[in-house]
Amino acid sequence: MNLIFVGPPGVGKGTIAKMIVEKFKIVQISTGDLLRAAVKEGTGLGKKAKEYMDKGDLVTDDLVIGLLKERIAKPDCENGFILDGFPRTIPQAEALDESGVEIDTVLNFTALKETIIQRLSGRRICKKCGAIFHITNIPPKIEDVCDKCGGELYQRDDDKIEAIVNRLIVYKKQTAPLIDYYKNKGKIVDINAELPLKEIFENSIGALE
Repeated sequence: MNLIFVGPPGVGKGTIAKMIVEKFKIVQISTGDLLRAAVKEGTGLGKKAKEYMDKGDLVTDDLVIGLLKERIAKPDCENGFILDGFPRTIPQAEALDESGVEIDTVLNFTALKETIIQRLSGRRICKKCGAIFHITNIPPKIEDVCDKCGGELYQRDDDKIEAIVNRLIVYKKQTAPLIDYYKNKGKIVDINAELPLKEIFENSIGALE
């Protein structure tokens, strides 16, 4: 079960991914984590990646796919994996296909722009312990104070409305064309992320079985 999750920020891809990983005993692979681990371990590909990162350049698609193939070859990926954060563009998707990595299903999580803005702009994080709250969905007992440790809650810069709108524009321009790419291959399943979490999870499982 080799999966890709796509969808704009704030649709809950990460939450569903954790639940799918738990249920099907597959691995979630974040390309960001892969890059950091390879650099830290000083592998051949990691050293090459570090050269790009040190200059502030984007790591090439070929290099990322090389790291992905190394990761997928490990025993814990035998049951399958979820790709998180890759591919983001059509050239990356084409390079992934050419590398021989077989993708079974692409789950496309959808939600209205207003819903995404409400979800992300309401998020608050504790400066001390990192606990996450939401001003309407999971409000703290005392405004701007963490229930768990009493630390101060703050809003991340990228959760401010102007930043969210910009992230959605970037997503639509860069990543949304992937949906047509995988639709043409018959691999896309749309998941309505406006629903309650339990239903989103059930619909995701239904798409995979």
